[in-house]
Amino acid sequence: MNFGLIIIGDEILSGKRTDKHLAQAISILGARGLQVAYAHYVGDDPQRITATLDAAFASGDVVFSFGGIGATPDDHTRQCAARALGRDLVLHPQARDLIWERMKDIALENGQPYEPDRSDNQHRLNMGMFPAGAAIIPNPYNKIAGFSCQGAQGGAVHFVPGFPVMAWPMVEWVLDAHYAHLFNRTDWTEKSVIVMGAMEATLTPLMEDIERSHAVKVFSLPSVDHPTYGRHIELGVKGEAIAVDGAFNALKLGLDSFGCTLGPEIVHGKT
Repeated sequence: MNFGLIIIGDEILSGKRTDKHLAQAISILGARGLQVAYAHYVGDDPQRITATLDAAFASGDVVFSFGGIGATPDDHTRQCAARALGRDLVLHPQARDLIWERMKDIALENGQPYEPDRSDNQHRLNMGMFPAGAAIIPNPYNKIAGFSCQGAQGGAVHFVPGFPVMAWPMVEWVLDAHYAHLFNRTDWTEKSVIVMGAMEATLTPLMEDIERSHAVKVFSLPSVDHPTYGRHIELGVKGEAIAVDGAFNALKLGLDSFGCTLGPEIVHGKT
């Protein structure tokens, strides 16, 4: 099963804010033996958000969508999710109750009376409007829930706020509550070696041969101005540990046949 991300907001694409969700999602998933397969960045354009969500629901993947689930004019994600699913937006009863609880908390904190019929409090209920059939994602920070929806093709999209302090524990809750059966299913690892002065084009046939002969992915990360190694390639393989060991040995033998000068070896992952 693939895990993907959708990160929504003009502020990310304009550079006003720097995305932190991708790096944290890699960490959260990695701690559970899972990996991010892809990430899409989308601005606050309803048509583009709807198309992106439509593809996510049709993918069969588990997708986390960050941002745009508030109730201001530039928040479009809830409406776009409903449009992509062909469903109505409805007030989720549990989300409504949690919003009421939050209103009471705010009133108590400020020493004010609780007035649920006040216009601003009624507006807050819009944050509990989700596509029909959605399930809530608890928000431990301020009780304003996120939501999860399942597409007809099996894709599940989990919608959380753009605020990291809320989003990240909500992502962890979704994983632990719904996908624990996928945790640590295989021992994943990555092994690479620094190859000095070589050209990728020269080594490409070796890389292709390793992928044909072993159940791993080969990766090549060239650098032209590294402060220690200068011009070099970090060449390696990644996958299940049992397959990586044999593939990495074959890779080094192949590099020896090219007369390559090798530097340090690097190991990452869970074994």
